[in-house]
Amino acid sequence: MNDAAPLQSRTPQTTWDRYQPWRRSVEIGFWVALCVIGAAANSVTVTMDLRRNGLEFAAWEPAVWEWTSHLVVLALVPAVLWFTRKFPLHFDTWRRNLPWLALGSVAWSVLHVASMVALRKLAYATQGAHYDFGDWPTQFFYEYVKDVRGFASMVLGIEVYRLLLRRLQGEASMLAAPDDAPANEPIERPERFLVRKLGKEFLIAAAEVESLQAAGNYVNLHVRGRDYPLRATMATIETQLDPSRFVRVHRSYIVNLDCIAEIEPLDTGDARILMRDGSSIPCSRRYRDALRLERRAA
Repeated sequence: MNDAAPLQSRTPQTTWDRYQPWRRSVEIGFWVALCVIGAAANSVTVTMDLRRNGLEFAAWEPAVWEWTSHLVVLALVPAVLWFTRKFPLHFDTWRRNLPWLALGSVAWSVLHVASMVALRKLAYATQGAHYDFGDWPTQFFYEYVKDVRGFASMVLGIEVYRLLLRRLQGEASMLAAPDDAPANEPIERPERFLVRKLGKEFLIAAAEVESLQAAGNYVNLHVRGRDYPLRATMATIETQLDPSRFVRVHRSYIVNLDCIAEIEPLDTGDARILMRDGSSIPCSRRYRDALRLERRAA
């Protein structure tokens, strides 16, 4: 029996812990519901507008227009999520990433319009009709004006949601240097990390961090079954941690040597690190020799 069960039984569940089993379902359900409701509501309003203006149309056409658009938007959600992780819109990065997000809105609109038109042509063909998108430059500009608003709303909504998740989970940061510290003094190894969680602050000793994992523009500090995101890169945090205690074992992982239970070699030349809390971490061939040396020294 590993140490994970008694550790979890001693640790009270928080709102973050209770949300985790539902998180994926809630996130997927949100995007699906948003697109379904949007497509259905827009189909009705477009039909009403066409009838009010006395325009001729088949009863199925408004539904085809709206559902093809919203289904493509739904299919592009994973791409937007990936893109916003790569170019996050934070207070300290928005000036640098805003041009990339602007280019992303153009790419998103191109994919949206091209896929939407292709689906419409297919739908019209099944009804023995032909779909005419019209003059492409003019129509694409019209669609882009609408798409850029939708793209911006998606990006802002995603960033607000991620901010709320970090506040709920607890976001770590380096302790600020004393005001009287010399300006040219090198950064010392952090002995503690400051965690802000739901308006409260508490300290985590660096020695208590069991492992670190890269997660986009963050590094997750794994402590007693919980992860706290730290705004940093793996390369930066690696130079600040005590090398006699923390070792890089993968391009995305750093482990605390004191928290390793055993190392299991794999036929590929890589290894699997079993931690004392029962979790496992990959160890790539590139870092395996360095880990073996550190374990011997310890």
